[in-house]
Amino acid sequence: MEYFNYIKSLHIIFVITWFAGLFYIPRLFIYFIEASEKPNPDKKILMDQFSVMMNRLWFIITWPSSILAILFGLWMIVLVPNWLFENWMIAKLVFVAALVGYQLKTHFILKELQLGVIKYSSSFMRMWNEITSVILVSVVFLVVLKNNINMLKLTLGLIIFIVSLLILIKLYKKFRS
Repeated sequence: MEYFNYIKSLHIIFVITWFAGLFYIPRLFIYFIEASEKPNPDKKILMDQFSVMMNRLWFIITWPSSILAILFGLWMIVLVPNWLFENWMIAKLVFVAALVGYQLKTHFILKELQLGVIKYSSSFMRMWNEITSVILVSVVFLVVLKNNINMLKLTLGLIIFIVSLLILIKLYKKFRS
């Protein structure tokens, strides 16, 4: 069990790089979508460059980080199986499952964009980008506070956080216009 802290450290490192990728890829989607509205040759140059950036971020950083974060997380659960009976861990795993679902949907959006299919607006992508914020805040509070967390307070805090994010996105949209 002496090596547990090394596994935990590696888990945290890969969670950070996973989230970095998940935070940045929707920004690249926004830039790609907005570049598609420009006239040529700017359109082609920008879209080609953003496409390269998206591929490198997604396949060299985000996917490997997600896989390693999950593997090191599972390794910790193998070492401390009692965590599976803790409410905070059950809630955390629900958020991790949501994060994996978010990543898979983001992967499909990336594939569509690379085929030139643009189904979403840059405004939508700004909101899409904030889903990771909600998951990150939730998971950090769950892991740090563990069973000392009041789930009602966490839920109310998340609702306030989400509403605040939506208001800020609307204000930004007005400011940009």
